[in-house]
Amino acid sequence: MLSQLLVSCHAQPTALPHEQPLRTGAEEFLGNEYALGGLPRFAVVANQTSIVGNTHLVDTLLALGADIRKIFCPEHGFRGTAAAGAHVDNSTDPKTGLPIISLYGKNKKPTQEQLEDVDYVIFDLQDVGCRFYTYLSTLHYVMEACAEAGIPLAVLDRPNPNGHYIDGPVLDTTHYRSFVGMHPVPVVYGMTIGEYAQMINGEGWLKGGIKCNLVVFPMQGYRRDSTYNLPVPPSPNLRNAHAIALYPSLCLFEGTTCGVGRRTDYPFEWVTCGQDTLDLRAESAPSAFSLKYLQEMYRRVPQGKFFLPKNNFFDKLAGNGDLRKQIEDGMSEEKIRATWQPDLDRFKEVRKKYLIYPDNL
Repeated sequence: MLSQLLVSCHAQPTALPHEQPLRTGAEEFLGNEYALGGLPRFAVVANQTSIVGNTHLVDTLLALGADIRKIFCPEHGFRGTAAAGAHVDNSTDPKTGLPIISLYGKNKKPTQEQLEDVDYVIFDLQDVGCRFYTYLSTLHYVMEACAEAGIPLAVLDRPNPNGHYIDGPVLDTTHYRSFVGMHPVPVVYGMTIGEYAQMINGEGWLKGGIKCNLVVFPMQGYRRDSTYNLPVPPSPNLRNAHAIALYPSLCLFEGTTCGVGRRTDYPFEWVTCGQDTLDLRAESAPSAFSLKYLQEMYRRVPQGKFFLPKNNFFDKLAGNGDLRKQIEDGMSEEKIRATWQPDLDRFKEVRKKYLIYPDNL
């Protein structure tokens, strides 16, 4: 069994100098002599970020003789061009002829029928370290489907561009669990997607507490305090490092009457409410999850016109029903933050169990 051959991949990478070039989990996977042996039929969960150098992982695997049966793709599609929330249909990749099965269309979880001709699944998506980024939910459902089918899953780790801090309210899974937040974690959790997969497994978050036969291929040379400019935008509206850094703080505007610059040249770098604009293009990105933008625009918008009426999407993004009320009541950011701290402290203790890389958070 491949997972038995690769037990060494669970070990912590050797600490390397700060200037050591990063090697992604995909590069480590391809450099492993056992990676393509013994299990001939693969499925790959991938999108435009799944690259090795200048070549897509799927193309690299095919060139090495891998028998790839199908591609699963998340929100935004295999090429990363579909709009946020847009239904993504199944299709065929014109370059390789492989079937592409959408996990943001008819089903968000691979069906057992879709996995019948698959022996092994490879997951390689670029995360941005934020709870409501839906690639985490896709990871959850892929792990669950693999566990139910008895199929091993390899997660190829990539750097978290917001991995240098932990912040924000922790999700109340009893009342606010959704596809934009499935687990009891803060808005920014300071983990790579490989570490996060280990946490999903270890904490029994899959349905019925089932365990996935999981192998994480770690990176080499990764440091949480380093700056990572991603080579490919992870989704259509996160086009640069500045927008990615602002995303945790600005995404909550999606639950308000304000816009965050979608369909403009500067998504997630400014906010608009009617004729009122908050232009953040020249502002230094926050080093933590910030409420100042929400509180500022709330003060500017006429009373009762800020949060979407009869819609709890803001609460789903926040992970609780308290933050909206706290903003409406005029609580200071300092006092609001104090209400998060007990849950944050508990999360940090859970998080420690699943870390692969040196930690200072």
